[in-house]
Amino acid sequence: MNEKTIAFHTLGCKVNHYETEAMWQIFKEDGYERVDFDTNADVFVINTCTVTNTGDKKSRQVIRRAIRKNPEAVIAVTGCYAQTAPKEIMAIPGVDIIIGTEDRDKLLGYVEQYHREREPINGVKNIMKKRTYEEMDVPYFTDRTRATLKIQEGCNNFCTFCIIPWARGLMRSRDPEKVIEQATKLVDEGYKEIVLTGIHTGGYGEDLKDYNLAQLLRDLEEVEGLNRLRISSIEASQLTDEVIDVIDKSNKIVRHLHIPIQSGSNSVLKRMRRKYTMEFFESRIEKLKSIMPGVAITSDVIVGFPGETEEEFMETYDFIEKHHFSELHVFPYSIRTGTPAARMTDQVDETIKHERVSRLIDLSDRLATSYAEGFRDDVLEIIPETSKDGKLIGHSDNYLKVEIDGDESLTGELVKVKITEPGYPVSKGEVVRVLEKPMVKEYAYLDRKLINKIEI
Repeated sequence: MNEKTIAFHTLGCKVNHYETEAMWQIFKEDGYERVDFDTNADVFVINTCTVTNTGDKKSRQVIRRAIRKNPEAVIAVTGCYAQTAPKEIMAIPGVDIIIGTEDRDKLLGYVEQYHREREPINGVKNIMKKRTYEEMDVPYFTDRTRATLKIQEGCNNFCTFCIIPWARGLMRSRDPEKVIEQATKLVDEGYKEIVLTGIHTGGYGEDLKDYNLAQLLRDLEEVEGLNRLRISSIEASQLTDEVIDVIDKSNKIVRHLHIPIQSGSNSVLKRMRRKYTMEFFESRIEKLKSIMPGVAITSDVIVGFPGETEEEFMETYDFIEKHHFSELHVFPYSIRTGTPAARMTDQVDETIKHERVSRLIDLSDRLATSYAEGFRDDVLEIIPETSKDGKLIGHSDNYLKVEIDGDESLTGELVKVKITEPGYPVSKGEVVRVLEKPMVKEYAYLDRKLINKIEI
């Protein structure tokens, strides 16, 4: 009997990758075999992105490529671009099924329906009416040694440059018991690190009664066998004193926070409709650095937002340099049709945008190299993730990418390494030893400055 085969292609963010894994679980339980996207599968699922116009374009290219190569296969399109532009996608000849950012559990049923009826199916619904979190469990990940755990969906912020609330709907938090249950399962599967993710991760709990992100972090701290807990991204406005206090007391939350800044100018932030000032952002960074010496602060920056002057750009540049961010993701502002910023008249010239992007990337490279240099000869813990030519690469708790010599048996383990050649994007290290067990609790109360110097 021939096995049914399915192939996935995921564009965009960590949440999309998580949801692809969740869809794969459903097909796996029905007896499907997962194959590479470049092979001839029975079903192709394209999980799309719409964060920029480029995301839309790339999504269309992947859809067309799948149809061209596999005219007999069932082509299903899901994700953010499917949610915001279903008619556009249905107009592509060869698309058989389309679902948006909810009802992914119905995809298998739609595939069976399509086999019976051979009629295109549009399962996209109005996401703005969705008020509950769609439960999607992922007990393990196909190609990851760090597990991603989705804790919330949607966003209520409506920043003027962003289409995502229209693609994902309003804020919905996952039931805390389900989060803890899945975290426990992941640890039982052998994952040493869990990365909390969502569309607006730090907003977790805003729609729950008497429960918030700080409380979730406290409850996850109690998960037996979990070594590391990482928050994929958190807004400055959600780094409350309570959350920072939980981070301070935690033995599991890592020394790395990704805090999107977008701009370092109050006047630009106001036009973006962001919910913080630079004074507040600065207070959060200073507080974090005081409780976690050596903390890595990474960030997203949008350059060339409508009306951005050279002075406003320099406010951003100077702020990032002053506070020594450890890495930046820099994006030139791109017009997102349907957003208020797209209708602003003072769009910045593309040449100016790209020149500013280049300056910020140079700054990011310099800061990242200098940050890594600070850990020369220190002993850090990494979880090796990839193997190539006898080399393994993993991330330390403070998000340094470290390459070591070693075989695949170390993949997914906690390994103590000495940083011998700090650098960016990759530092080199040598193995000190492999940790059998989590770090014992009493070390949690040591001064964090000392903790990395101690070989346990």
